[in-house]
Amino acid sequence: MSFSERVCRIAVLASGRGSNFRAVLEARAAGQIQNSECIALFADRKDTGAARLAREHSIDVVELDFASYSNRAEYDQVLHTRLQEYAPDLVLALGYMRILDRELVRSLAGKLINIHPALLPAFPGMHAQRQAVEYGVRVAGATVHFVDEGVDTGPIILQKAIEINPFDDLVRVEQAILRLEHRLIVEATDLYCSGRLQIDGRRVRILPSLQQS
Repeated sequence: MSFSERVCRIAVLASGRGSNFRAVLEARAAGQIQNSECIALFADRKDTGAARLAREHSIDVVELDFASYSNRAEYDQVLHTRLQEYAPDLVLALGYMRILDRELVRSLAGKLINIHPALLPAFPGMHAQRQAVEYGVRVAGATVHFVDEGVDTGPIILQKAIEINPFDDLVRVEQAILRLEHRLIVEATDLYCSGRLQIDGRRVRILPSLQQS
């Protein structure tokens, strides 16, 4: 069985309301993400919007409340162990607000994808939209990339840009970028689950679909 013919088991990491997670679930329901199954939602705090959304769709929820662990190393080890139990083919970091342990990142090399609200390598890290607005850029956007051991430094899968009007406030920019994020994460997830992404050093090649070949 080829990669594109088997079901891609997806686990999701999230910290907040789950807007990108909802976009993925809705796209799956609409047939826009092929050969996939969402198997678990991992949250780093209790009672997140993402966790409530997962429960509504009968998806397993693993709440690992970071505040209840004595240190980061302990939390990282439990997260790593629980993820291994589910054996996902793809892990999506969708609004996950913690830097992942290097050992975990290495174990998931090539199957851990993040969405970032900026045109990387510009404005990595936290509050990327605010950074862009305060810097005064005229073009901003969103990036989907594979995760490596750096902060928002992994090979880029997809990017899209929007123009920023000098009179746009932060809220308007955030909303526009979020709409881009929804489109990009759906497209990237479908490409991955269809076996069409190939990492070549810093570059990610998008292979033709079976219909195109």
